[in-house]
Amino acid sequence: MEHKSNCSSLVHVRNPHLDTLKEDFLYHFSLGTGTHNLPEMFGDVKFVCVGGSPWRMKSFIQYVAAELALEDPSLDYPNICAGTDRYAMYKVGPVLSVSHGMGIPSIAIMLHELIKLLHYSHCTDVTIIRIGTSGGIGLEPGTVVVTKQSVDATFQPRFEQVTLGKTVVRNTDLDPSLAEELLQCSKELGQFETVIGNTMCTLDFYEGQARLDGAFCSYTEEDKHAYLTKAREAGVYNIEMESSVFAAMCNLSGLRAAVVCVTLLDRLKGDQLSSSHEVLHNYQLRPQMLVGYYIKKQLKVKSEHAAK
Repeated sequence: MEHKSNCSSLVHVRNPHLDTLKEDFLYHFSLGTGTHNLPEMFGDVKFVCVGGSPWRMKSFIQYVAAELALEDPSLDYPNICAGTDRYAMYKVGPVLSVSHGMGIPSIAIMLHELIKLLHYSHCTDVTIIRIGTSGGIGLEPGTVVVTKQSVDATFQPRFEQVTLGKTVVRNTDLDPSLAEELLQCSKELGQFETVIGNTMCTLDFYEGQARLDGAFCSYTEEDKHAYLTKAREAGVYNIEMESSVFAAMCNLSGLRAAVVCVTLLDRLKGDQLSSSHEVLHNYQLRPQMLVGYYIKKQLKVKSEHAAK
């Protein structure tokens, strides 16, 4: 079942036990090496976009279909993972769009199976981008943040995984050249502000992000502001709940990766969303507009090179 190749552009798995499996069933995708022809289904994938909401990822694939003029964007794209209610997956041309739910555990489960899927499909030169929403620190709502490094709640660039009772620390750097390419794409679009900065990844939405409006709170408003100010001084521009394990797992598998999140509010000014539904919807479209533009630009460059 192992695909033998020395090509460094392959998606790597680092588990010798997989070689002993007669077949591997990707349970949370309802896909498997023994039940599906994965290379035929996914072998042409070059871009993977992941985000929390199934609705958002279906919206993204429809947007990409229109931008790339690959298929009719009004089509009702089928959920490839319809056999499970855990995640949703959509595909158009070389673009795969997958939901990951909320928080580190949910995206980690999805990434284990996604990385194996890409590996079994013999995909090469894959770029993966997480698109989502976040709380900003000292930024105008609607600003898009391309993550430089994912840091933990103590502002350290690391992801800690407890394995067999021992803490394993993994690197959370993201591809700096990809971040710069995305920033340049935003400048070319000229429709919204985009910055590169560190992203704080937390284990919780409320106390873990210094909110004052959860069911429990043991600190003052002054404590909150002092903490968030310290975070900004450490280079943190926004806060979300998935980037650390995303960066760590992409590093391990050799995937070129980026995190692109729009800020829905400035956490220094409040904890609850006050913008209208229409404004928030517009904000949430910005990461997919930026990533869609990037993909379109990359495919144009590749087609021009192929024509020469």
